[in-house]
Amino acid sequence: MVHHSSARLDASFAALSDATRRGVLEQLGRADASITELAEKFHMTLTGMKKHVGVLERAGLVATEKVGRVRTCKLGPSRLSAETAWIEGYRQLWSSRFEELDKIIEELKRKENVR
Repeated sequence: MVHHSSARLDASFAALSDATRRGVLEQLGRADASITELAEKFHMTLTGMKKHVGVLERAGLVATEKVGRVRTCKLGPSRLSAETAWIEGYRQLWSSRFEELDKIIEELKRKENVR
């Protein structure tokens, strides 16, 4: 199984646990946006959106750049590669366990039919 930085994964999954933050990521996947634009889209205060963006930024999922008075947000450098690898490792583990369970069930069925 692939091991990744626990703190980094914790930060990413904590950031992704909130529906608004997932929505922000979806929105930024379509186009960069200012914090003001995001706040309007999600019907939030600027302070509330700044906090959400800060969580995403600390997790490496969003990058911001301030030009003048406008802070523009875009998808960050993370691209969820470590998170995807972590999930895939567990998917493979559970898949192999379920395959073994299927073999046991089939063997039990076969033995039952023989009787």
